[in-house]
Amino acid sequence: MQSFDIVIVGGGLAGASLAVALRNSRLRIALVESRPPQRPAGWDARIYAVSPANAAFLEGIGVWKHLDPERIAAVRAMEIYGDAGGRLDFSAYDTGVDQLAWILESSLMACELWENAKRQSNLTLICPGQPAGLEFRQDAAIVKLADGTALSARLVVGADGRDSWVREQAGLEAINTPYGEKGVVANFATGKAHRSIAWQWFQDDGVLAWLPLPGNRISIVWSTPDAHADELCALPPEELCARVAAAGGHVLGDLELITPASAFPLRLMRVPKTVAPRLALVGDAAHGIHPLSGHGINLGFQDAKELAALLAECPPWQDIGDERLLRRYQRARREETLLMQTTTDSLRRLFRTNPPGLRPLRNLGLGLTNAVPFAKNMLVRYALSAF
Repeated sequence: MQSFDIVIVGGGLAGASLAVALRNSRLRIALVESRPPQRPAGWDARIYAVSPANAAFLEGIGVWKHLDPERIAAVRAMEIYGDAGGRLDFSAYDTGVDQLAWILESSLMACELWENAKRQSNLTLICPGQPAGLEFRQDAAIVKLADGTALSARLVVGADGRDSWVREQAGLEAINTPYGEKGVVANFATGKAHRSIAWQWFQDDGVLAWLPLPGNRISIVWSTPDAHADELCALPPEELCARVAAAGGHVLGDLELITPASAFPLRLMRVPKTVAPRLALVGDAAHGIHPLSGHGINLGFQDAKELAALLAECPPWQDIGDERLLRRYQRARREETLLMQTTTDSLRRLFRTNPPGLRPLRNLGLGLTNAVPFAKNMLVRYALSAF
């Protein structure tokens, strides 16, 4: 049996960033992942908006400086439109910052995290590795792999996604609320320069976001009912381009498809307990939110940052699998996670229901917020510092 202080199951962005964040600790770590990340031939359709706070986290763990700047786009302004004339604008300049966020490919971050992990002296990469059994004992947790290998750890971290095997094996409840929607993602070349602006439209058929990519390119996320999502994914490229351009009011002219459209189901997922004796959850294993905020990966990175800081500060005599210690991590992450879940879910519900009189009221709310610079800047500054 191989013995470690921590076994992290799942080598995605949250799990890998946690491992790399512990690179200077005395802890012996194993990272179990079925396959290493790979870069696509062209552009990755899976795009994330990384907040300044999380860019600083990636910089602090030695990752950000190695990312190809030619594959990163800054967001310097954002325009949000309601479904009846309401509008809300955010500007980095007005807020006194250089950028509101950075847009970059998931695989770009994943591959650089993996390269850092391969050079880490206190980390053992078990890849390919497939967990097949999990047993919790008083003094250790035992992870059994499909090839018969057994790993002993004082702490197991579940970083294996929203359908987490670790969470299920530990018996931690996940409360799922399906939205009956899918997020349609695709990348496009644009006829006009995007000028580092991100757009978002709340419409009868869902929420459409355009995110700037380097050059005259954008990535879209169209959160829309299942039937409409399936229809969009089945369209020929030229028709899909026309449909997306029209939905965005042709603000960037004609569009040309770069990556085929794909869709993923959307749901709200609340996990009341993200820790247990010898167990902690991070990233999508610990929470799920609507993608309209773009903050899903930011929550995951902050999970990793908070848990890494807690574990690295523990003296040698302290049991890092003690639930009383791990509850400090759970408390530290609960407020921000709940805030983002409640905010995104409430916005989604607000614009998906249409009782008499609500449409003008919600658009009026956008307009009023837009007319009060102090309130607007406070919203932006909170998002910049918290996530």
